Amino acid sequence: MTTPPALLIAGHGTRDEAGAEAFRDFVRELGRRHPELPVAGGFIELSPPPLGEAVADLVERGVRRFAAVPLMLVSAGHAKGDIPAALAREKERHPGISYTYGRPLGPHPSLLAVLERRLDEALGAGEGRAPMDRADVTVLLVGRGSTDPDANAEVHKAARLLWEGRGYAGVETAFVSLAAPDVPSGLDRCLKLGARRIVVLPYFLFTGILPERVRQQTEGWAAAHPEAEVRSADVIGPEPELLDLVMERYREAAAGEARMNCDSCVYRIALPGFEDKVGLPQQPHFHPDDDGHDHGHHHHHGGHAHAH
Repeated sequence: MTTPPALLIAGHGTRDEAGAEAFRDFVRELGRRHPELPVAGGFIELSPPPLGEAVADLVERGVRRFAAVPLMLVSAGHAKGDIPAALAREKERHPGISYTYGRPLGPHPSLLAVLERRLDEALGAGEGRAPMDRADVTVLLVGRGSTDPDANAEVHKAARLLWEGRGYAGVETAFVSLAAPDVPSGLDRCLKLGARRIVVLPYFLFTGILPERVRQQTEGWAAAHPEAEVRSADVIGPEPELLDLVMERYREAAAGEARMNCDSCVYRIALPGFEDKVGLPQQPHFHPDDDGHDHGHHHHHGGHAHAH
């Protein structure tokens, strides 16, 4: 029976002490929930402990193999470059260790469920009250923002998946840094689209300087636009869904499954309004050039064979 690899959580880092402490708390909670597993976490930049210290901590505990999971919603420069570079450096520092690297977290259906909950809270659900009619609500999902277009596209993907089947008037996208549109421009856009009621939803895991900036910019814009009703929703936070999702990413990485994104595939996951598609058999597309003889051309459903 081989010992399962340890879990290393890689965080972005923040100048906000509360945000850094939220990450450290989260790592401790994962350790408490999984006493059978050595768990450690560190940051790429800005806050202690650095990732190298977390690796050294695992090595001191006798760990030779670990699976690293980036505690990040989108795969931008940090997840694509900085963390792999840091892990390669640690391998040189500690000869004999081996590791696998997991996927970023979003836009997983369980996180979309948390975002939906945050919207309900902002719209006054709870204490036995139903939230306001979603058909009047336009959501502005605000991501971190990146110089990597693929990372920004991931936020748009999350916005679309949040919109699908949930009945909001619309879900628009903005970014707090490095990418357009910024928060005020995103709010302007919502207004031009005829939004009656806007909820600004930060696409962030924990509190920090950037989510706080989103809130301040929202309040500033709202003060200048009394004709619009604007509310701010909370960040995702250390919810059970997030703890479970990190373990799902850990298990994928531990099994060495570098998979295509099947999290939001309607044939595998019951997405709102598309529940009837789950498990449907996939037919190859009919291709007019295919005369029925097999010349080695397989026209499968977008390469998405479902025998995962």
